[in-house]
Amino acid sequence: MTVLKSLISAFSMYSAIPMPKIEWREENHRYSLCFFPLIGAVIGWLYLLWFYICASFGIGAFLRGSVSAFIPLLVTGGIHADGFCDVTDARKCLGDRKKKLAVMSDPHVGAFAVISAVIYLILQAAVLSEIKTVSSAIVIALVFVMSRCFSGLAAVTFRCAKKEGTLQSFSRPAHKTVTILVLVLTAALAYTLMLFADIWAGAAALLMVLICMLYYGISAYRNFGGITGDTEGWFLQLCEITAPAAVLIAEITERALTSM
Repeated sequence: MTVLKSLISAFSMYSAIPMPKIEWREENHRYSLCFFPLIGAVIGWLYLLWFYICASFGIGAFLRGSVSAFIPLLVTGGIHADGFCDVTDARKCLGDRKKKLAVMSDPHVGAFAVISAVIYLILQAAVLSEIKTVSSAIVIALVFVMSRCFSGLAAVTFRCAKKEGTLQSFSRPAHKTVTILVLVLTAALAYTLMLFADIWAGAAALLMVLICMLYYGISAYRNFGGITGDTEGWFLQLCEITAPAAVLIAEITERALTSM
């Protein structure tokens, strides 16, 4: 029963998918992070479905890319995009860590966040509109799973910047050994499937996620003294634009080499 409640709490918190209501208690969050990648699997499946529909009915690249960029927002309800905006504003703040954390907690959206969000969505739609092959699309679909595996690993291994908050309510009661094991195995499975789809695109995607993870840790510790729920969202958004870009570069390179 605890496992089922953890599944429900994960989808209730990190997605806009309707779920049965459960009591907000720590024991109900014990394995929630283990199920976090499943939300990425839902996003990936919808992305592949839309890619197939576009290919079948000749839908143009602009509409395909625009809807593809909207799918993660539809499934998550924008919770990670909200974190991306909050962290963007905080990183632009010239104050100390305490000031930056205060800016990040401010519910108001600043100009830097709005500008960054608009640029982000335009670039993400542009990248996804240029994906031509099914193999690359499969790799990108798995990126949504992979990014959540690493986000979950960060939640239970990185230092938290605050003693209280949404992240702490999930990371503190988490069974760390089980969570790490499940997330590592899920990431390994996702990467294996990536390699089966396209070895070069899969390798490029994983490399970019690892670079994002390293940059995330350095940036979060330097700016905020640790991670928060908002920085977790920022990390996911970073992965989900740079890894598809890496896949696109791999695809373009493969096409160029094949045509030579």
